[in-house]
Amino acid sequence: MTKDMDWATCSHSPSCTGVARQPYGRCLSHLSPEQLAGALEGLRPGGQLDLRGTTVDGELLVKVLAATEGRPGRSRMDLARFTGEARFTEVRFQGDVSLDGARFDRLASFFGATFMGNVSFTGARFARQLSFHGATVRGHACFDRAVVASDALFGEAVFARGLSCERARFDGYATFDGAWFGELAAFRGARFGRTLSFRKVRGRAGFESAHFASSAYLSATGRLAATGARADGALDLAVEDCSLDLRRVEVRGTTAIRLTGSHADLESVVLRGPATVTGRGFCTISSLRGAAAPDLSLFGLDLSACRFAGLAHPSGLRLTGCTFAFTSRGVRLSLRWPPLRWFSRRRARPDQHRWRGWTQGPDGPPPPDGLAEIHGEQR
Repeated sequence: MTKDMDWATCSHSPSCTGVARQPYGRCLSHLSPEQLAGALEGLRPGGQLDLRGTTVDGELLVKVLAATEGRPGRSRMDLARFTGEARFTEVRFQGDVSLDGARFDRLASFFGATFMGNVSFTGARFARQLSFHGATVRGHACFDRAVVASDALFGEAVFARGLSCERARFDGYATFDGAWFGELAAFRGARFGRTLSFRKVRGRAGFESAHFASSAYLSATGRLAATGARADGALDLAVEDCSLDLRRVEVRGTTAIRLTGSHADLESVVLRGPATVTGRGFCTISSLRGAAAPDLSLFGLDLSACRFAGLAHPSGLRLTGCTFAFTSRGVRLSLRWPPLRWFSRRRARPDQHRWRGWTQGPDGPPPPDGLAEIHGEQR
């Protein structure tokens, strides 16, 4: 990440980007022991912490956190480099925290930490494991374009004003199990190199155009969008009271979708392996139009408004306990025998409602090409 340095840098070396401490003109890592002791005395709980561009080893970090009694205020650590284990366990940040472009050469642990404001790791690099397990962020958390080379642990974390991980890269195992999002958790364009576990998550999530190089286990409440996402392994989804948008999703492995009181849109999905969609309670699917799924099973779903036009493999579709809309009923007068015909109600696809003129579609009656397509599917 390229970030402008808008601070006076350390005079120890032209290559040192650490923010200069006055009156010494050097960063904390290049102060003499006496100068460092004096600089640390100036740190107070709730006071500003400035480590921009500074190289921080494990010993220096321990001294800094001890000086703030584990309760620093506004913390600016952009472009800082942590060469030792960066342990911020149970630290309570009183103000906003910025770690944009920071580098962590070893473990980065924010286990149980509390951020009273916003926190940003935009473009940060984590060479080893990142732990955010049990952390609480009362503001907004940002990991846009961050790279985690090893495992990323976000289980049981609380993000009161949402989380953004757009175009982030998680090369190792990533878990968000039991996390809570007060606002949207955005993973647009993110890449997950190994298994992603997003189970028992509360809140809305977006994985638009994300790439799951291995298996992905996702859950959400309220809304989950994964339009244009790609999964090279298995995809397992479990949502409750949720609107599920899976348009143009491509899955190479098996697909299992479990809906509870939810609505799903599967338009133009490509499900190459065996796929099942199961509904519990009142669950609907609005569209399978253009879907390519040679082995798709639907259980307990309301398909009364589902569109099927362009379904690539209708012979591979199996329905169990699903419902369709009723046809119209009444009497028809004809000049041919018999002159009167009675029509009883039966279940029919919503596409049939449109081309027979029983209901008006959102775009008006289908064009002749559309009728040809529908008739072709029914042959």
